Amino acid sequence: MPKASDYDLIIIGGGASGLMCAQSAGHLGKKVLVLDSSNKVGKKILMSGGGRCNFTNYFIEPENFLSKNPHFCKSALSRYTQWDFIALVEKHGIAYHERKHGELFCDDSAKAILKMLLDECAESNVQIKTKCHIEFIDFEKNDEPCEENSDEQDNDGHQYTLRTNVGVYTANAVVVATGGLSIPTMGASGFGYEIAEQFKLPVLPRRAGLVPFTFSDKTKAITERLAGLAIDVSMTANNQSFRENMLFTHRGISGPVALQCSNYWHTGDLIHINLLPDLDAESFLLELKNSHPKSLLRNVLPDNFSKAFCLELQNLWWPEAKETIIAEFPDAKLRGIATRLSNWTLKPAGTEGYRTAEVTLGGIDTDAISSKSMECKTQPGLYFIGEALDVTGWLGGFNFQWAWASAVAAAESI
Repeated sequence: MPKASDYDLIIIGGGASGLMCAQSAGHLGKKVLVLDSSNKVGKKILMSGGGRCNFTNYFIEPENFLSKNPHFCKSALSRYTQWDFIALVEKHGIAYHERKHGELFCDDSAKAILKMLLDECAESNVQIKTKCHIEFIDFEKNDEPCEENSDEQDNDGHQYTLRTNVGVYTANAVVVATGGLSIPTMGASGFGYEIAEQFKLPVLPRRAGLVPFTFSDKTKAITERLAGLAIDVSMTANNQSFRENMLFTHRGISGPVALQCSNYWHTGDLIHINLLPDLDAESFLLELKNSHPKSLLRNVLPDNFSKAFCLELQNLWWPEAKETIIAEFPDAKLRGIATRLSNWTLKPAGTEGYRTAEVTLGGIDTDAISSKSMECKTQPGLYFIGEALDVTGWLGGFNFQWAWASAVAAAESI
């Protein structure tokens, strides 16, 4: 029979979901240990939102998340909502503001969110150990039934032993909050997937999400020349459209709209960009022909198009008529340019990958996990939360809300 455990639960990973789970379980009276391989916890929290931490969103819906099972996220998100996390932020007196699309950011620094979580952990006597590398995880199960009216908890019939470089620890439950593969410089690794595979859980293919596009064709030269320019556009990938800023870079195309579309894009797919999302491009150009007949087309395109960008478009779509006044453009020619302005079709060579990706798409198959408790269906006492699971949110605070909600779901069920 397993011996008495040191802890009720051990959480592997001291990021957003790990710290949230720790403080939640601690406040419920559980004895909690957090193990993190980095020299300090919460690194990705500190860098998020440009250092201001986009900690949630006013408008959280299941439709804002990608998963093989789109229903999986509903239970946790409905039981711990954005309003619950906002209440915690307000309890700690953290000033915040709303940006577009309901995104909520700290007024000052992301440090406030990390301090809030650490203060909550300290208040509930959570122990945190950094620079801790796990060498192996062992599981021992007690098949003997508990005596009737026993005070033992349901999960006291099994025990996990974790051997690390700083000691051996045991617990009745292990929560894997290791995140994904995105931004390895912040300590990201595939360790959570290795744990899943050790316990024979299915892991779906993974790829970088919320990540800039790269190009290898003539488009790359264009993006290099326009690097730093941002334009408000509508972009579509695989029939999913977003309206945000697009940023040209030395490697390709970034900005919020590209990051959003990258979640829906697969290698070989095209992306479609509407450069005039507020206008009917054909009507706009034909009207210019009447209102500015003696002007060159490059000189009368919208104000948000820089001179350099207008020249690039000219070289792409009407180089032979660059010195031709609009009055001399056949209507058919203007209609053709309008079609391209409203549907600039590009084929990315790829993305910048995990180096700059904000999230990891795919991961541990949710079919193997309880949507209510985050516990493995076939492995008692083993839980997975946050980014390690096959649940990925849009840009704008959705991934943090999934971290908070899935963490609380696990804490409340242990």
